[in-house]
Amino acid sequence: MTRILVADDEHLIRDAIAGLLDLEDDFEVVGQAASGDEALATALRVRPDVALLDLQLPGPDGIEVARRLAAELPDCRCVIVTSHGRPGYLKSALAAGVRGFLPKTVSSRTFAEVVRKVAGGGRYVDPELAAEAIGAGDSPLSPREADVLALARDGAPVEEIARRVSLSRGTVRNYLAAAIAKLDAANRHEAARIAEEHGWI
Repeated sequence: MTRILVADDEHLIRDAIAGLLDLEDDFEVVGQAASGDEALATALRVRPDVALLDLQLPGPDGIEVARRLAAELPDCRCVIVTSHGRPGYLKSALAAGVRGFLPKTVSSRTFAEVVRKVAGGGRYVDPELAAEAIGAGDSPLSPREADVLALARDGAPVEEIARRVSLSRGTVRNYLAAAIAKLDAANRHEAARIAEEHGWI
């Protein structure tokens, strides 16, 4: 019996996934969570074999939850299930130790097969996402440029970004200018949009 944790902030989606899995004779849903923090706490308490994590969980996102579970609960294999399958996210997820990455558009049959494969020690990456990731290349942004640009995406002023990343305003402006130039964007908002479309932030 494969013990499974389902983490998704959308109640209907979470219940639908859990219900689908409960129809399989060899699966047991042992926990559900609506946030990254709840997913971590539940996983440490119920110790699932597989954690199915929505990419965009509130609090720590699915990739960060997977990274922490790899360190704190190494026998738990993580699968990212998402409607935001951008190449940069896939690369980040794989670097965090995620064993599976699939869109929410897969069939229920494929979904169950992926869970079995990952539970058995295998890996699964949606073929279309894998092809996009190979074609997209690596992010041209440094980690710090990506951090600053991610904060700018939400409309935060330079002063707030500087405070949140513990840098001077001038340094933040320099990082934003470098990101804008690297992405050939007209301004920081366009740079953030481009980076987000590629999954780099």
